[in-house]
Order: sequence, then structure tokens, then C-alpha cells
Amino acid sequence: MMEITHKFVNTNRIRMHVAEAGRGFPVVMCHGFPELWYSWRHQMAALAGAGFRAIAPDQRGYGETDAPAPIESYTQRHLVGDIVGMLDALGIAKCVIVGHDWGGAVAWNAAMMAADRIAGVIGVNTPFFPRTPVKPTDLMKLMAQGKFHYMLYFQEPGVAEAELERDVRRSLRGFYQGGADLGGGIPANDPPGVFGPAGGGILDRLPDRPHGAFLSDADFEVFVKNFARTGFRGGLNWYRNIDRSWEESAGLENRVNQPALMITAELDPVLRPELANGMNMFVPNLRRTVLIKGSGHWTQQEKPAEVNAAMLEFLAEFKNG
Repeated sequence: MMEITHKFVNTNRIRMHVAEAGRGFPVVMCHGFPELWYSWRHQMAALAGAGFRAIAPDQRGYGETDAPAPIESYTQRHLVGDIVGMLDALGIAKCVIVGHDWGGAVAWNAAMMAADRIAGVIGVNTPFFPRTPVKPTDLMKLMAQGKFHYMLYFQEPGVAEAELERDVRRSLRGFYQGGADLGGGIPANDPPGVFGPAGGGILDRLPDRPHGAFLSDADFEVFVKNFARTGFRGGLNWYRNIDRSWEESAGLENRVNQPALMITAELDPVLRPELANGMNMFVPNLRRTVLIKGSGHWTQQEKPAEVNAAMLEFLAEFKNG
């Protein structure tokens, strides 16, 4: 039985909870919203078994890691700084970094902001997005045309917290729907919980039904227990720094030079597979793009065997690094 160990490290002025398994070349896995280190449990077992050191932190604002009060403490520079400080605390010079959802943004930014510490990048659902010429929220408003846009809805402090924390179990059930729960397809327009007619909150757009089949009841309770304790404010603050992070990125090269793998999910309603098209223009050492059929947004949990196989094939070149 693979053993997952847990520790706390001091990094970038916060105390971070880190889960680890195995020995070998380090692979750091960054989760998204609303998730935890636990989202990578299937990958930790596979990586450790294949001779890698699997590392999965609760990121800033999540789980057992500190959640600073100031909203401005959640820019990409803070989040990347947390990972670099964690590597320092663990005595790691270089790693491959993996990111899903918001964790993907951290992974790509880490490759640019701390290039000497990142040997390779794996994006799960989240492709590398080049810097936009205008502020992201201005672009979202233009796209929304007055309709509901979940990222814009998340901008006002306290609003989404009040809605999501009223019934944590119901909120997480709504989020945690897999590709198998979508009946084999997603709406072409206004996917659930993302966009739609003006008015109301996000739960008006998320299904109220049992959690996705990719989670056991015990798995679901891990997430419920954590978010019932912490609330959602830490994770929501990541969204509230989209424009700040954009401003801070002005001096970056806007290019990832490390070897990279892109894993996409056929049925992700937000991070559509086609968003990765042309990514090699900005990620010239993109080794491969892998499409995971039948998977919704929670790819590494919905289709762990397929994700693990793609990751291990890519990681083979780092095995003796």
C-alpha cells in the first residue's frame, strides 16, 4: 500500500500543507477550484509506483494551508512564490510542475517566473494562454454582453461566499459533475454554471443532484469536510486577482521554453479542448497534446488511468534527471 505522508512547510510568509509519496525526480501537482491536494490521489499512487517523488500541496487559501486575509495576496506572483518557497523548504532544485484548472495557471506562470526551478510542465485542461492586450475582466465584460459570467460574478467580495457557504454539500455536488453525468455531451452555448441569462447566482445554474460517479461518497466527504471548515473565500480570491496578475505579467517573456505536455478533456464545459490549438506558438517544446475522451472538467479524477499513462510517458525523459 502506497504511503502518503503529510507535513507543513513555511514558504513565502505562509504555512503550507504538503502531501508526498515516493522517491525520485520530483513532480509537483497544483490543484484548481474548488479542490485540494486530494484531487491528485490517483496520480500520487501512480507516480510513486513509477519511481517519482509525487508532491501535492494545498495551495494558498485552501485546505490546511494558510489563507491570508488581504485579497491582493492571491496574485500569480504570490502563488508561484509559494511553490518556489516550498521547493526550497523541501530541498528541491528542480521539478516538473503539473497544474489543473487554476493550478494550470500557476504551472505555466512558474515556468516563466521561476524558469530555473521548472524542468517541465504538464497542463491538465488549462492551456497556456498568451497575455491579452486588454485587462481580462474588460474582455469578459465584452464577451458577456450583460449576461451572467461566473468569473465576473466572483469579483464582488462576499457575494459568492454567501451563496456557496449556505450549503457546502449542495454547492460541491453542483460543481463535481463529471463527463459521464453530462449524458455524453455539453451544451454548445451557456454551459451549466458558467454563462447564461443575467441575474441570480451560480447555484441557479449548477445541477442539484448527486455528485459525479468519479467520486466515492468517502472522497466527496473529504472535500465537504475541508470546505465546511475553510469556506470558499481563499479560492475565490484567486479570481479577484485576474487583473492584478495581468498587470504584473507585463514584463514576462510570454513564452514557455521547457518541455511540456498538454492534456485536454473532451467534455470540459469551460476549458474546451480547442483552446489548446496553436499553443505550440508560445510553447515551442510542446511534446504532445492528449485528448481524454469522455472526461468532463475533473479529468485527473474522472479518468485517472488515461491521465497517469500520458503523464508517465512524458515524465520518462526526467526519470534519471
